[in-house]
Amino acid sequence: MSHSILRAPIVRGLFWAVVGFVLAAALVGGIRTAMGLDFWNTTVDWVIAYPVALLGWLMGVGVWPQWGREWLGGKAEPYALTGWQRYFGFSPDHKVIGIQYAVTFIVLFLLAGLAAMLIRIELAQPGLQLFTSDQYNAAMSFHGITMVAVAVATLLGGFGNYLVPLMIGARDMAFPRLNALSYWLVPPVAILLVIAVGMGGWDSGWTAYPPLSEVNKEGQVLFNLAVITFGVVSILGGINFLVTVTYMRAPGLTWFRLPIFVWGAISASLISFFFTQAFAAALLMVLLDRALGTSFFRASGGGSALLYEHIFWFYSHPAVYVMVLPGFGAALEILSHMSKKPLFAYRWAAGAMLGIVALSGIVWAHHMFTSGMDPALHAPFLVLTELISIPTGLIFLSALGTIWQGKLWLQTPMLFALAFVFNFLLGGVTGIYLADVPTDLHLHDTYFVVAHFHYTIVGGEIFALFAALYYWFPKFTGRMYSERLGKIHFWMMFLGFQLTFIPMFRVGIQGMNRRVADYPAAYGEYNLFISFAAFLLGASFLFFTWNMLASWFRGPAAAANPWRASTLEWQVSSPPPEHNFDEIPVITGDPYGYGGAGPAHNRPLGGLAAGSEGGS
Repeated sequence: MSHSILRAPIVRGLFWAVVGFVLAAALVGGIRTAMGLDFWNTTVDWVIAYPVALLGWLMGVGVWPQWGREWLGGKAEPYALTGWQRYFGFSPDHKVIGIQYAVTFIVLFLLAGLAAMLIRIELAQPGLQLFTSDQYNAAMSFHGITMVAVAVATLLGGFGNYLVPLMIGARDMAFPRLNALSYWLVPPVAILLVIAVGMGGWDSGWTAYPPLSEVNKEGQVLFNLAVITFGVVSILGGINFLVTVTYMRAPGLTWFRLPIFVWGAISASLISFFFTQAFAAALLMVLLDRALGTSFFRASGGGSALLYEHIFWFYSHPAVYVMVLPGFGAALEILSHMSKKPLFAYRWAAGAMLGIVALSGIVWAHHMFTSGMDPALHAPFLVLTELISIPTGLIFLSALGTIWQGKLWLQTPMLFALAFVFNFLLGGVTGIYLADVPTDLHLHDTYFVVAHFHYTIVGGEIFALFAALYYWFPKFTGRMYSERLGKIHFWMMFLGFQLTFIPMFRVGIQGMNRRVADYPAAYGEYNLFISFAAFLLGASFLFFTWNMLASWFRGPAAAANPWRASTLEWQVSSPPPEHNFDEIPVITGDPYGYGGAGPAHNRPLGGLAAGSEGGS
């Protein structure tokens, strides 16, 4: 038993990661000692030793035996893990990788949510209760970057990996081993962030603005390395999705027969591929300023902290749509199937997603109206930011037109999808005030921004994530969950969310600053109410966690198509067979052809796969 544990891929990966780090750090320390410097320098040692440790980790978890040997002319080992062990090894199966992503990031979501509960304990009353100011900033920073990572990766990495090949009639992603590599770069990101917290954390928030990020605690170094690594994950994933959808669609699956979730994945992948490099480059320059004394952002050496903001937001505003576009796709998917109506204005919705991609890269500077940039840029960026509401509005019209006079089936996925539309509408409307220069000058860096951002990301993308999780849970696991617990989770989460963040708009308008541990006593009653509402929101996830775990292991068996949906992933067994389809399907119609007399969208060549059910 102990021998088998030591041979487990994760254990091998950790072993070689530690060995690589120690050897690289020892070599750097020896060179530094020979130069008359201290043996250990946290910044220099981590910057040099971490890539070696990362390589050791990847080779240990399976890259070397199943891929690396081929680089030197050898023969790769066949993938041998089966059953639950597949999820702890270097599996090229897109369904296994999707589950790995989803479970990993849901655990991180719950961990970041716990940090949020600690933050709300601190903010329940004026003064310092639980943290010092530095500790509060570290907790806030950890919560922020972890939630951003969850929002960026869970729908696209988890649901996208699992579902896109099924939805387009493919047997896997275009680059299966690259797909596995992308996932196994994620655990080091989480490990680095946890180690950084153990080193005292970092207090620059998830934005890591210099000059603070160049002079603060050494946990900042690990944060930068983690986010750069995560950027590689995002870029590799984006390439894989784009190639997969472009070249591996089933016969007859034209671009405008794609399920709308696939359009969301395409759009998010385009942003990931084209824009992620900016954030990684900015953080790399911060590391160079810290480790080598360069002056990209150091004013004393001729650098400019304003340059960092431009580079950072050039990625980070498009990143909002990496989070939200797959959420749009998932919500529209559910609204159509659970209204039993064709998706309203399907082509306009798909085009709107591409329009958001095009506009997302030219609106970044509305985050910088108060930063001291040239005032001549205010008006252009105001107008460009307002323009992005046009494609977003088209998607809202598609959602409303789809449910209008539909036969709404108000199961848990539908409730979350409807809440997504409601919440994101509030996020969009309140965003107008932050896009307009006069109001942004007053509201910038207040709790109005906190409320707006959470309505956009949590109220939007995270609600869509739970809609997708409940909708596709039977496909992932072959089990049904408790509908009663699902609805308890929904109503507690929905009401708790509204009661938490609507008051933040009020205190923000009154001038309460964000990112600070203490505040004037005048805001005390509001914050006490917000904290109790946040605890209600947090408690909802106890019902979710129990429901998911209990249902996965002993829930009732799910039919292949419990929602009677018409898209392709529901026409195979739940969970799907190893290679998805016995025969590649031939697509002959619309994916949302409810009420039509035409041929089924998803009729495979020679009939449906064994064990599946026909769509509506």
